Amino acid sequence: MKTLRRYDIDWLRVIAIALLLIYHIAIVFQPWAMFVGFVRSENALEGLWIPMTMLNVWRIPILFFVSGMGLFFAMRKRNWKQLIGERSQRILVPFLFGIIAISPLHMYLFQTFYKQPLSYYPHTGHLWFLGHIFVYVLIFLPVFLVLKHRGARLKKLLEKLMGTAVGPLTVSLFFVLEAIWVKPQIYSLYAETWHGFFLGALAFFFGYLFVYIGSPFWTTLKKWKWTYLAIASALYALRYIEYAMEAPGYLMALESICWIFGIFGLFFHYLNRPGRLLAYLGPAAYPVYIIHMFVLYLGAWLILPLDIHPIVQFIAVTVFTFTVCFVLYEFLIRRIAVLRPLFGLRMEKSKKANNLLGSPAAKEAI
Repeated sequence: MKTLRRYDIDWLRVIAIALLLIYHIAIVFQPWAMFVGFVRSENALEGLWIPMTMLNVWRIPILFFVSGMGLFFAMRKRNWKQLIGERSQRILVPFLFGIIAISPLHMYLFQTFYKQPLSYYPHTGHLWFLGHIFVYVLIFLPVFLVLKHRGARLKKLLEKLMGTAVGPLTVSLFFVLEAIWVKPQIYSLYAETWHGFFLGALAFFFGYLFVYIGSPFWTTLKKWKWTYLAIASALYALRYIEYAMEAPGYLMALESICWIFGIFGLFFHYLNRPGRLLAYLGPAAYPVYIIHMFVLYLGAWLILPLDIHPIVQFIAVTVFTFTVCFVLYEFLIRRIAVLRPLFGLRMEKSKKANNLLGSPAAKEAI
Protein backbone atom coordinates (compact mmCIF):
# COMPACT_ATOMS: atom_id res chain seq x y z
CA MET A 1 0.00 0.00 0.00
CA LYS A 2 1.38 3.39 -0.99
CA THR A 3 1.56 5.94 1.83
CA LEU A 4 1.68 9.70 1.65
CA ARG A 5 5.07 11.35 2.10
CA ARG A 6 5.41 13.86 4.96
CA TYR A 7 7.93 16.34 3.59
CA ASP A 8 7.21 18.80 6.40
CA ILE A 9 8.69 16.33 8.89
CA ASP A 10 11.81 16.05 6.72
CA TRP A 11 12.09 19.84 6.76
CA LEU A 12 11.59 19.88 10.53
CA ARG A 13 14.58 17.61 10.99
CA VAL A 14 16.78 19.61 8.62
CA ILE A 15 15.97 23.02 10.08
CA ALA A 16 16.06 21.84 13.70
CA ILE A 17 19.57 20.49 13.20
CA ALA A 18 20.64 23.71 11.45
CA LEU A 19 19.36 25.72 14.43
CA LEU A 20 21.19 23.34 16.77
CA LEU A 21 24.46 24.20 15.00
CA ILE A 22 23.80 27.94 15.32
CA TYR A 23 22.90 27.49 18.99
CA HIS A 24 26.17 25.66 19.69
CA ILE A 25 28.14 28.35 17.84
CA ALA A 26 26.44 31.03 19.96
CA ILE A 27 27.64 29.26 23.13
CA VAL A 28 31.24 29.89 22.04
CA PHE A 29 30.57 33.63 22.47
CA GLN A 30 29.15 33.38 26.01
CA PRO A 31 31.31 34.08 29.10
CA TRP A 32 30.44 30.70 30.62
CA ALA A 33 31.23 28.61 27.52
CA MET A 34 34.32 26.95 29.00
CA PHE A 35 32.33 25.70 32.00
CA VAL A 36 30.14 23.57 29.70
CA GLY A 37 33.11 22.23 27.74
CA PHE A 38 33.08 24.69 24.82
CA VAL A 39 35.89 26.72 23.34
CA ARG A 40 35.29 30.32 24.45
CA SER A 41 35.82 33.64 22.68
CA GLU A 42 37.53 36.36 24.71
CA ASN A 43 35.01 38.81 23.24
CA ALA A 44 31.54 37.91 24.44
CA LEU A 45 28.33 38.52 22.50
CA GLU A 46 25.87 38.15 25.35
CA GLY A 47 23.08 39.69 23.27
CA LEU A 48 23.07 36.53 21.18
CA TRP A 49 21.71 34.67 24.17
CA ILE A 50 18.38 36.48 24.16
CA PRO A 51 17.06 34.69 21.03
CA MET A 52 18.92 31.53 22.02
CA THR A 53 16.97 31.29 25.28
CA MET A 54 13.75 31.30 23.27
CA LEU A 55 15.15 28.55 21.06
CA ASN A 56 16.50 26.59 24.00
CA VAL A 57 13.18 25.38 25.42
CA TRP A 58 12.17 23.55 22.23
CA ARG A 59 15.31 22.86 20.15
CA ILE A 60 16.02 19.42 21.66
CA PRO A 61 12.42 18.36 22.47
CA ILE A 62 11.35 18.94 18.86
CA LEU A 63 14.10 16.58 17.65
CA PHE A 64 12.80 13.89 20.00
CA PHE A 65 9.28 14.43 18.64
CA VAL A 66 10.60 14.09 15.09
CA SER A 67 12.54 10.94 16.01
CA GLY A 68 9.35 9.35 17.33
CA MET A 69 7.64 10.26 14.07
CA GLY A 70 10.51 8.66 12.19
CA LEU A 71 9.93 5.40 14.05
CA PHE A 72 6.29 5.37 12.93
CA PHE A 73 7.35 5.56 9.29
CA ALA A 74 10.08 2.95 9.82
CA MET A 75 7.52 0.52 11.29
CA ARG A 76 5.17 0.61 8.33
CA LYS A 77 6.95 -2.07 6.32
CA ARG A 78 8.97 -3.89 8.99
CA ASN A 79 8.32 -6.46 11.69
CA TRP A 80 9.87 -5.98 15.12
CA LYS A 81 13.05 -7.94 14.30
CA GLN A 82 13.63 -6.02 11.09
CA LEU A 83 12.95 -2.75 12.87
CA ILE A 84 15.46 -3.38 15.67
CA GLY A 85 18.05 -4.42 13.08
CA GLU A 86 17.40 -1.31 11.01
CA ARG A 87 17.46 1.01 14.05
CA SER A 88 20.66 -0.65 15.28
CA GLN A 89 22.32 0.02 11.94
CA ARG A 90 21.06 3.59 11.66
CA ILE A 91 21.38 4.72 15.29
CA LEU A 92 23.41 2.34 17.45
CA VAL A 93 26.33 1.91 15.02
CA PRO A 94 26.87 5.70 14.54
CA PHE A 95 26.43 6.20 18.28
CA LEU A 96 29.15 3.69 19.20
CA PHE A 97 31.43 4.85 16.40
CA GLY A 98 30.92 8.45 17.48
CA ILE A 99 31.83 7.67 21.09
CA ILE A 100 35.12 6.16 19.97
CA ALA A 101 36.12 8.30 17.00
CA ILE A 102 34.09 11.52 16.73
CA SER A 103 33.41 13.01 20.18
CA PRO A 104 37.06 12.68 21.31
CA LEU A 105 38.10 14.85 18.35
CA HIS A 106 36.50 18.03 19.62
CA MET A 107 37.82 17.31 23.12
CA TYR A 108 41.29 17.08 21.58
CA LEU A 109 40.76 20.53 20.01
CA PHE A 110 39.47 21.87 23.34
CA GLN A 111 42.64 20.65 25.05
CA THR A 112 44.80 22.12 22.29
CA PHE A 113 43.02 25.48 22.41
CA TYR A 114 43.60 25.80 26.16
CA LYS A 115 47.09 24.25 26.02
CA GLN A 116 46.08 21.37 28.28
CA PRO A 117 47.79 17.97 28.34
CA LEU A 118 46.39 15.91 25.49
CA SER A 119 44.43 12.82 26.44
CA TYR A 120 41.99 10.45 24.79
CA TYR A 121 38.94 8.87 26.29
CA PRO A 122 35.74 7.64 24.64
CA HIS A 123 32.68 9.67 25.60
CA THR A 124 29.21 10.44 24.24
CA GLY A 125 29.61 14.21 23.92
CA HIS A 126 26.77 15.67 21.86
CA LEU A 127 25.84 12.17 20.68
CA TRP A 128 24.02 11.40 23.95
CA PHE A 129 20.89 12.18 21.93
CA LEU A 130 21.38 9.06 19.77
CA GLY A 131 21.79 6.83 22.80
CA HIS A 132 18.50 8.10 24.21
CA ILE A 133 16.67 7.46 20.94
CA PHE A 134 17.87 3.87 20.74
CA VAL A 135 16.78 3.22 24.33
CA TYR A 136 13.36 4.73 23.58
CA VAL A 137 12.96 2.44 20.58
CA LEU A 138 13.50 -0.61 22.81
CA ILE A 139 11.24 0.71 25.59
CA PHE A 140 8.29 1.81 23.47
CA LEU A 141 8.36 -0.72 20.65
CA PRO A 142 6.00 -3.19 22.41
CA VAL A 143 3.49 -0.39 23.01
CA PHE A 144 3.72 0.84 19.43
CA LEU A 145 3.23 -2.69 18.09
CA VAL A 146 0.03 -2.99 20.12
CA LEU A 147 -1.17 0.36 18.77
CA LYS A 148 -0.30 -0.68 15.24
CA HIS A 149 -2.24 -3.94 15.33
CA ARG A 150 -4.91 -3.50 18.01
CA GLY A 151 -5.29 0.22 18.64
CA ALA A 152 -8.25 1.08 16.41
CA ARG A 153 -10.59 2.01 19.27
CA LEU A 154 -8.00 4.18 21.00
CA LYS A 155 -7.18 5.86 17.71
CA LYS A 156 -10.81 6.91 17.24
CA LEU A 157 -10.90 8.43 20.73
CA LEU A 158 -7.66 10.31 20.10
CA GLU A 159 -8.93 11.58 16.75
CA LYS A 160 -11.94 13.15 18.50
CA LEU A 161 -9.79 14.68 21.23
CA MET A 162 -7.19 16.08 18.86
CA GLY A 163 -9.80 17.52 16.53
CA THR A 164 -10.30 20.45 18.92
CA ALA A 165 -7.98 23.39 19.62
CA VAL A 166 -7.65 22.37 23.28
CA GLY A 167 -6.99 18.71 22.46
CA PRO A 168 -3.29 19.02 21.57
CA LEU A 169 -2.70 21.22 24.61
CA THR A 170 -3.71 18.34 26.88
CA VAL A 171 -0.36 16.80 25.87
CA SER A 172 1.39 19.68 27.64
CA LEU A 173 0.05 18.33 30.96
CA PHE A 174 2.48 15.41 30.75
CA PHE A 175 5.43 17.74 30.23
CA VAL A 176 4.25 20.04 33.02
CA LEU A 177 4.01 17.07 35.37
CA GLU A 178 7.50 15.94 34.34
CA ALA A 179 8.90 19.36 35.23
CA ILE A 180 7.10 19.37 38.58
CA TRP A 181 8.22 15.82 39.39
CA VAL A 182 11.88 16.05 38.31
CA LYS A 183 12.36 19.71 39.31
CA PRO A 184 15.24 20.48 36.91
CA GLN A 185 17.43 23.29 38.21
CA ILE A 186 17.89 24.45 34.61
CA TYR A 187 15.03 23.41 32.34
CA SER A 188 17.11 23.53 29.15
CA LEU A 189 19.83 21.25 30.53
CA TYR A 190 18.90 18.07 28.65
CA ALA A 191 22.23 16.33 28.11
CA GLU A 192 22.91 13.44 30.48
CA THR A 193 20.23 14.43 33.02
CA TRP A 194 17.14 12.58 34.21
CA HIS A 195 15.10 15.58 33.12
CA GLY A 196 16.46 15.20 29.59
CA PHE A 197 15.79 11.47 29.61
CA PHE A 198 12.17 11.67 30.79
CA LEU A 199 11.33 14.71 28.68
CA GLY A 200 12.87 13.01 25.65
CA ALA A 201 10.88 9.85 26.32
CA LEU A 202 7.62 11.82 26.44
CA ALA A 203 8.45 13.71 23.24
CA PHE A 204 9.47 10.51 21.43
CA PHE A 205 6.27 8.72 22.51
CA PHE A 206 3.97 11.57 21.50
CA GLY A 207 5.86 12.11 18.25
CA TYR A 208 4.90 8.58 17.27
CA LEU A 209 1.36 9.13 18.51
CA PHE A 210 0.86 12.32 16.50
CA VAL A 211 1.50 10.66 13.14
CA TYR A 212 -0.42 7.58 14.32
CA ILE A 213 -3.48 9.77 14.98
CA GLY A 214 -3.17 11.31 11.54
CA SER A 215 -5.01 14.20 9.90
CA PRO A 216 -7.29 15.30 12.80
CA PHE A 217 -4.24 16.27 14.86
CA TRP A 218 -2.36 17.97 12.02
CA THR A 219 -5.42 19.79 10.72
CA THR A 220 -5.97 21.22 14.21
CA LEU A 221 -2.37 22.44 14.41
CA LYS A 222 -2.65 23.97 10.96
CA LYS A 223 -5.82 25.84 11.97
CA TRP A 224 -4.63 27.05 15.38
CA LYS A 225 -0.91 27.50 14.74
CA TRP A 226 -0.92 31.26 15.30
CA THR A 227 -2.79 30.85 18.58
CA TYR A 228 -0.18 28.39 19.86
CA LEU A 229 2.62 30.72 18.76
CA ALA A 230 0.92 33.67 20.47
CA ILE A 231 0.70 31.74 23.75
CA ALA A 232 4.36 30.71 23.43
CA SER A 233 5.41 34.31 22.72
CA ALA A 234 3.48 35.58 25.77
CA LEU A 235 5.10 32.96 27.99
CA TYR A 236 8.53 33.83 26.60
CA ALA A 237 7.92 37.52 27.28
CA LEU A 238 6.87 36.66 30.84
CA ARG A 239 10.02 34.57 31.27
CA TYR A 240 12.20 37.38 29.91
CA ILE A 241 10.64 40.17 31.97
CA GLU A 242 9.82 38.45 35.27
CA TYR A 243 12.17 35.49 35.60
CA ALA A 244 15.49 36.49 33.96
CA MET A 245 14.97 33.71 31.37
CA GLU A 246 14.64 30.79 33.84
CA ALA A 247 10.95 30.59 34.75
CA PRO A 248 9.41 27.79 36.86
CA GLY A 249 9.64 24.47 35.04
CA TYR A 250 5.89 24.08 34.52
CA LEU A 251 5.73 27.43 32.65
CA MET A 252 8.73 26.53 30.49
CA ALA A 253 7.19 23.16 29.70
CA LEU A 254 3.99 24.83 28.51
CA GLU A 255 5.96 27.41 26.52
CA SER A 256 7.99 24.65 24.90
CA ILE A 257 4.95 22.67 23.76
CA CYS A 258 3.21 25.79 22.41
CA TRP A 259 6.30 26.71 20.35
CA ILE A 260 6.50 23.14 19.03
CA PHE A 261 2.81 22.91 18.10
CA GLY A 262 2.95 26.29 16.37
CA ILE A 263 6.03 25.21 14.42
CA PHE A 264 4.41 21.88 13.51
CA GLY A 265 1.39 23.77 12.19
CA LEU A 266 3.52 26.17 10.15
CA PHE A 267 5.58 23.41 8.57
CA PHE A 268 2.52 21.25 7.84
CA HIS A 269 0.82 24.21 6.18
CA TYR A 270 3.69 25.62 4.17
CA LEU A 271 6.45 23.01 3.76
CA ASN A 272 4.70 19.71 3.12
CA ARG A 273 6.02 19.52 -0.42
CA PRO A 274 9.05 17.90 -2.11
CA GLY A 275 12.00 19.60 -3.73
CA ARG A 276 15.55 19.00 -4.88
CA LEU A 277 17.00 20.97 -1.97
CA LEU A 278 15.17 18.83 0.57
CA ALA A 279 16.18 15.66 -1.31
CA TYR A 280 19.81 16.64 -0.70
CA LEU A 281 19.58 18.14 2.78
CA GLY A 282 17.43 15.34 4.22
CA PRO A 283 20.15 12.68 3.97
CA ALA A 284 22.86 15.19 4.90
CA ALA A 285 21.30 16.35 8.18
CA TYR A 286 22.20 13.27 10.23
CA PRO A 287 25.92 13.07 9.26
CA VAL A 288 26.23 16.85 9.67
CA TYR A 289 24.83 16.56 13.20
CA ILE A 290 27.36 13.83 14.03
CA ILE A 291 30.44 15.77 12.88
CA HIS A 292 29.42 19.37 13.59
CA MET A 293 31.02 19.74 17.04
CA PHE A 294 34.47 18.78 15.81
CA VAL A 295 34.15 21.13 12.84
CA LEU A 296 32.80 23.94 15.05
CA TYR A 297 35.75 23.62 17.46
CA LEU A 298 38.17 23.55 14.54
CA GLY A 299 36.64 26.74 13.15
CA ALA A 300 36.80 28.42 16.56
CA TRP A 301 40.41 27.30 17.03
CA LEU A 302 41.35 28.92 13.70
CA ILE A 303 39.17 32.06 13.80
CA LEU A 304 38.98 33.21 17.44
CA PRO A 305 42.69 34.23 17.63
CA LEU A 306 42.16 36.64 14.69
CA ASP A 307 42.00 40.33 15.56
CA ILE A 308 38.52 40.97 14.13
CA HIS A 309 35.19 42.11 15.58
CA PRO A 310 33.37 39.37 17.55
CA ILE A 311 30.32 39.65 15.28
CA VAL A 312 32.58 38.97 12.30
CA GLN A 313 34.07 36.05 14.24
CA PHE A 314 30.59 34.64 14.88
CA ILE A 315 29.67 34.92 11.21
CA ALA A 316 33.00 33.41 10.16
CA VAL A 317 32.69 30.44 12.55
CA THR A 318 29.11 29.87 11.35
CA VAL A 319 30.08 29.93 7.68
CA PHE A 320 33.11 27.73 8.36
CA THR A 321 31.07 25.16 10.34
CA PHE A 322 28.31 24.76 7.75
CA THR A 323 30.69 24.81 4.79
CA VAL A 324 33.19 22.28 6.13
CA CYS A 325 30.43 19.97 7.40
CA PHE A 326 28.86 19.81 3.95
CA VAL A 327 32.22 19.46 2.21
CA LEU A 328 33.04 16.47 4.43
CA TYR A 329 29.58 15.02 3.82
CA GLU A 330 29.68 15.53 0.05
CA PHE A 331 33.20 14.36 -0.72
CA LEU A 332 33.89 11.79 2.02
CA ILE A 333 30.92 10.51 3.98
CA ARG A 334 28.46 10.28 1.10
CA ARG A 335 30.87 8.87 -1.46
CA ILE A 336 33.01 6.38 0.50
CA ALA A 337 30.95 3.23 0.96
CA VAL A 338 32.64 2.07 4.15
CA LEU A 339 31.93 5.40 5.89
CA ARG A 340 28.22 5.56 5.07
CA PRO A 341 26.90 3.22 7.80
CA LEU A 342 29.18 4.83 10.39
CA PHE A 343 27.25 8.07 9.86
CA GLY A 344 23.78 6.60 9.65
CA LEU A 345 23.54 6.30 5.88
CA ARG A 346 22.49 3.17 4.05
CA MET A 347 25.06 1.09 2.24
CA GLU A 348 24.58 1.72 -1.46
CA LYS A 349 26.38 0.86 -4.63
CA SER A 350 28.68 3.66 -5.66
CA LYS A 351 26.70 4.48 -8.79
CA LYS A 352 23.53 4.89 -6.81
CA ALA A 353 25.29 6.80 -4.05
CA ASN A 354 26.44 9.37 -6.58
CA ASN A 355 22.82 9.95 -7.62
CA LEU A 356 21.36 10.86 -4.24
CA LEU A 357 20.03 14.16 -5.50
CA GLY A 358 17.24 12.28 -7.14
CA SER A 359 16.37 10.04 -4.21
CA PRO A 360 13.72 10.86 -1.60
CA ALA A 361 14.93 12.30 1.66
CA ALA A 362 13.00 9.63 3.50
CA LYS A 363 15.59 7.02 2.64
CA GLU A 364 17.99 8.60 5.06
CA ALA A 365 15.49 9.73 7.72
CA ILE A 366 16.73 9.30 11.26
